[in-house]
Amino acid sequence: MGVTERDMIPVVSYARISADQERDEHGIQHQHKVNRQTAERLGWIVVDEFTDNDKSAAKSGVVRDEFETMVRALRTGKLQDGRAIRGTVVMVEDRLVRRPGDYERFVEALTYREGRVYADQRGPKDLYSEDVESMGLIGAVIAKMEVRKMQRRMRNDHRRRALAGEPPAGGNRPFGWKDDRRTLDRDEATLVAKAAEQYVSGRGLNSIVRAWQEAGIKTTTGREWTTTSLKVLLRNPRLCGWRMINGELVRGPDGQPIVGQWDAIITPEQWMAVNAIFTARKGHLVNGSGSTSPLPQDFREHKHLLTSFLRCGRIRPDGTMCGARLRVTRQRDCVQHIYSCPPKSSGGCGGLGRRGDKVDEFISEAVLAKLEERSTAAQDVGPWPGEEDLKAVEDQIKELREQWRTRKISNALFFEEIPALESEQTRLRAERERYALTAQRAAADMTDIRRRWYSEDDEDRLDISQKRAYIREALHAVIIHPVGKGNGSRTKFNPDLLEPFWRED
Repeated sequence: MGVTERDMIPVVSYARISADQERDEHGIQHQHKVNRQTAERLGWIVVDEFTDNDKSAAKSGVVRDEFETMVRALRTGKLQDGRAIRGTVVMVEDRLVRRPGDYERFVEALTYREGRVYADQRGPKDLYSEDVESMGLIGAVIAKMEVRKMQRRMRNDHRRRALAGEPPAGGNRPFGWKDDRRTLDRDEATLVAKAAEQYVSGRGLNSIVRAWQEAGIKTTTGREWTTTSLKVLLRNPRLCGWRMINGELVRGPDGQPIVGQWDAIITPEQWMAVNAIFTARKGHLVNGSGSTSPLPQDFREHKHLLTSFLRCGRIRPDGTMCGARLRVTRQRDCVQHIYSCPPKSSGGCGGLGRRGDKVDEFISEAVLAKLEERSTAAQDVGPWPGEEDLKAVEDQIKELREQWRTRKISNALFFEEIPALESEQTRLRAERERYALTAQRAAADMTDIRRRWYSEDDEDRLDISQKRAYIREALHAVIIHPVGKGNGSRTKFNPDLLEPFWRED
């Protein structure tokens, strides 16, 4: 009589790959196929599969969700749906664990009850045997040591190449360069340079990504661009010829960034301007008042020009101003949108409304006029005035390190003095980036911005996110005052009832 599935030992298959470059799970599928063949050869049957794709087993900060679920199931002997399991099959042991702690937890869970089984492609292993468990633990320790040695070699090689000005080795071709990683791909480089310019000018990442997606532009791996991938691209100082390791620019003995041996797409000043925006907004939403708050879970671009900028100026019976943010409403017999105060149940007074098209038109003109005025005044922006201060601090740090290295000063004195100098260095570098951003924006052609603000061409016209960025740069808020008793939102438009609160020049 042949062996039926009922007589076969139920086990689970585990597969893992550290880096799935193609995102097609081809390697994972191969591992599960081998595991099923191993189980069949041993008279076992795979009843479920656990997969951790694109996850390292060596890094302490990485949580392998499927591995953790499998360990819990092995300890109870049951899957979440109640099916019994009595073991695990893996292709090779380093797919299962690379850290001693993980190996110990796995063995403890599997051997919690008698009769459990475990095998890799070479055959079964008796984890109840102390010798086998010890050998596996030693293997995990050795694997961890090898991983650390490999990581150190990679870090050292990255830094050596960076100090020599060589481009990073390995990985996919960076967008904007040809396969040699040194010569520009003109079409891609033009896109990147334009994206950096647009971002500094106020265009949102979402807007740029949508345009790239509609144009069919792909990453070097053939994927769709996302706001995350575009952000990573624009934050990389490689664009201006510099290198960054662990969030810090690679600098030479003189404290200046080392210039790489590849063609740059944008200037260092342009990259610093881009980075200044990312640094200021990191992990936050920039509100209309200029303050920041955590990003909401569902972050979408605005559909109307002045939502979040307009405030209700109606005076309450107690003499205080309502101050609620106006929202957009529509009325059946009205073509244009209406900015109106929300009802009392939503925190407003519900007693004010104004034609949206007229308000948008007036504030647009007021903002453009204000920005043109500032641009004219800022045309003579010179070099950053703090350059000498930064150089003096960097020279102090360099001299202090040299005195400490040659033992002319004590450890206590060095570690007492260096934090303040490094803090001042960080502050001055951040100030230089902000100044670069100001200079880039001052150099913007306001004539072109005005033209694109009202352009009829979809490809040329500034989108809502870009316009809102310019508005945010010019003013904090606009108070909408009531038109008076007996008048509604459709009476003759009176711009004197709009009170902009401008940002300081």
